[in-house]
Amino acid sequence: MPTSPENPGPTRCGVVALAGAPNAGKSTLVNALVGTKVAIVSPRAQTTRRRLTGIAMVGTAQLLLVDTPGIFTPRRRLDRAMVGEAWEGIGDSDLVLLVVDAARGPAPEVESLADALAAAPGLGRRPIWLVLNKIDLVPRAQLLPLAARLNNRLAFRETLMVSAATGDGVFDLGQRLAEAVPEGPWLFPEDRVSDAVTSLFLAELTREQLYLQLREELPHAAAVEPERIAERPDGALEVHQRILVDRESQKAIVVGRGGSRVKAIGAAARREMEQAMATRVHLFLTVKARPGWADDRHVWRDLGMVWVD
Repeated sequence: MPTSPENPGPTRCGVVALAGAPNAGKSTLVNALVGTKVAIVSPRAQTTRRRLTGIAMVGTAQLLLVDTPGIFTPRRRLDRAMVGEAWEGIGDSDLVLLVVDAARGPAPEVESLADALAAAPGLGRRPIWLVLNKIDLVPRAQLLPLAARLNNRLAFRETLMVSAATGDGVFDLGQRLAEAVPEGPWLFPEDRVSDAVTSLFLAELTREQLYLQLREELPHAAAVEPERIAERPDGALEVHQRILVDRESQKAIVVGRGGSRVKAIGAAARREMEQAMATRVHLFLTVKARPGWADDRHVWRDLGMVWVD
């Protein structure tokens, strides 16, 4: 039934988990649905390390969009944690979106993930939708065969096609999700866009710049640890963060000659922070080589991650 100011209809609220292989565009899609940046993105696979919930308001519906890490074959403790975060997010949802990079086609990891979703005992009758992303990069004639092939592996409740980067199909996806989530009260204030803790969100903005500016030079075992955040008397934020790497040689890469690289990373991250927080930001970065940080329980706690044995 159409809504109106006089008859807004019942409120709806539901958890929608976005699952997929690394680099499927899940974070970009969450940002597009929310309408602002809440998740970091980069061309590098496995950028997302922990679950983050973006909050999208669509009419009278509140969509809690859980951006999960990409699912892949884990090799390290950190990998296991990331994949575990993804499956836990899927298990806690009302509805699951399998987001597929249409430009890559029916990649083996996507078909394996579809099989795993079909066999997952905890999902029960939970609806699973197929979302083909990046359709702006694919001839239209290739999309229907791809959708049919994946639907043969798992009978998806819905199949939709979007480009999170251009916005094509995103509005329609949001409307369909708003109709599908259950009736119930909103769990967050109407103006909230994410469940992220501010200090962790700001650290993620710096990590995004590490990936964007260093690309293949950046070791995957790098992290940004929030140290301190405070508001100055003039309303500006003072943010202190530490960039962690495994070796001194990696520290030299991040710092750059005469500190040029870390200064550029900090300047770009500060601009992102000021836009997100709508205030001036004074960002202070240090770089530390800490061998084995990815196996340090205390570092995981500071990064907002759940320790795995």
